[in-house]
Amino acid sequence: MPAESHTIMDGKVHVYRRENSRRWQCSVYLGGRNHRETTGFDNLAFAIDFARGWYLERLADDRLRRRGLSLPNADERIATDNVPASPQRLKKAAKRKKKKPTGPTFGEAADVFLGEYRVITQGERNEEHVAQKERSLRLYIRPFLASRPVDEVDAGLIQEYRVHRLSAPPDPTILRGPRGAKIARQRRTFKLPSRSTLDKEIIVIRQVLKTANRKRWIAAVPDLSAPYKSSRKVSHRAWFSPEDYKRLYTATRERARNPLNERWRWECEQFHDWVLFMANTGLRPDEASNLQYRDVSILLDDATNERILQIEVRGKRGVGYCKSMPGAVQPFLRLRKRNNPKPTEVIFGPVQRELLNAVLDELDLKKDREGNARTAYSLRHTYISMRLMEGADIYQIAKNCRTSVEMIEKFYASHIANTLDASAINVRRQPRPRKVASAAQALAEA
Repeated sequence: MPAESHTIMDGKVHVYRRENSRRWQCSVYLGGRNHRETTGFDNLAFAIDFARGWYLERLADDRLRRRGLSLPNADERIATDNVPASPQRLKKAAKRKKKKPTGPTFGEAADVFLGEYRVITQGERNEEHVAQKERSLRLYIRPFLASRPVDEVDAGLIQEYRVHRLSAPPDPTILRGPRGAKIARQRRTFKLPSRSTLDKEIIVIRQVLKTANRKRWIAAVPDLSAPYKSSRKVSHRAWFSPEDYKRLYTATRERARNPLNERWRWECEQFHDWVLFMANTGLRPDEASNLQYRDVSILLDDATNERILQIEVRGKRGVGYCKSMPGAVQPFLRLRKRNNPKPTEVIFGPVQRELLNAVLDELDLKKDREGNARTAYSLRHTYISMRLMEGADIYQIAKNCRTSVEMIEKFYASHIANTLDASAINVRRQPRPRKVASAAQALAEA
């Protein structure tokens, strides 16, 4: 476009358009210097109208400046004057209205929470449990909520977080450059979180908000319960049926006798005894990993006249006691003879997950028929399920496993057929005998 120029206000204001430009500019000489401004308009009539109001503003500012008075800010001008505001001025005003948060952010509340949690739970919570909360905050929660003011974190924002966690990254083919490559990597490594994982993350968010509430940064903790929540399907924990358990310990015994490599013999023997020990005690994997030789004693049970193990367990529930099945005695004796340990030495140490998964893959036992993956915890589930199948008292099982009767009824007893008493279910009411009137009574009534 060719350059154009017009004058208004008795030649004091110039309205012009530069070459190859669509928008009109305006300028005026006041107070010993030139003032320039873009009108933001392509239309000449709108630009001239804007230039008139803009000139009157500059003239008023010049008079206030000469008198030594303060000038009004841009927001006050837009709110009070009748000058048509250009699109650029409206955008600038909108940016000024977006004030930065003055209160504490969610990230600051998370820092306070972690500092308190490490100190308050020291010696009472497993270090891995505390580290898991830190990982959840660092990897998932902070990137989404850290910059938000903590008083803006409400039920709606948490619902957006749930949707964000359950949504895969966008298709990288529609993006180019480094951002597309980054999203492609995220898409390859994306794994849909389970419901229990998402619930744990919501618990961490709630704990952070409770910390903010104690600091009086928020008035109350919002309701973070999930909408559209229906009753969940109760599925049993992955365990080994008696037939599958027999296949498992037979395979581990054979591997202990004939390891694939002679230098792995000790690990295979330890692993075989670990499988038998876990399935006959019902310990949690972390409880067994921390178990020392001095925590286990062999005694003769008065009720059954059998040798069993009495174990002093230290785990997530503190210190408790467990009495094993007789089948755990012989593996413990082999462990003690093989290692010749000191009383303070750990019996098993970390779980040999690689060896466990290798054996389960060989036997095609990695998943049960519902598709649940079997892990080291499955041996604890096997112990509980087998005790229920043998008719053991559910309250005694709960005490021995350091859990609640409710948990056992919900996740174990629901799928054990032996817990149903057919004699109590198949009750039939006996038919009442019919009264037959004698012939004499019939004649008397007639």
